[in-house]
Parts: sequence; structure tokens; C-alpha cells
Amino acid sequence: MNRNILYLVIGALAVVAVVLGYQFYQERQKTTGVEINIGERGISIEKK
Repeated sequence: MNRNILYLVIGALAVVAVVLGYQFYQERQKTTGVEINIGERGISIEKK
């Protein structure tokens, strides 16, 4: 029984590591620059 709990904890930590790694990767992929939106309220320009 103790080994099963150990495997469960290790599996949960691995899942957390993968999720955090993916979020970090997605954050690093965001581009910087200027974003121009044209909508109902007119044109908006944002610096990212």
C-alpha cells in the first residue's frame, strides 16, 4: 500500500511539473510589439 501512495505522489508531481513547464513555454512564446485592433469603438493601438 505504501508503494502505491508513493507512486501516486510521484505521478502527481510529474503532472504538476509538466503543466507548469507548458505554461512557462506558452508565456515565452508571446510576441512583443504593437497590437492594432479595429472594432465598434474605433481603432485601438497597444504596445505589448
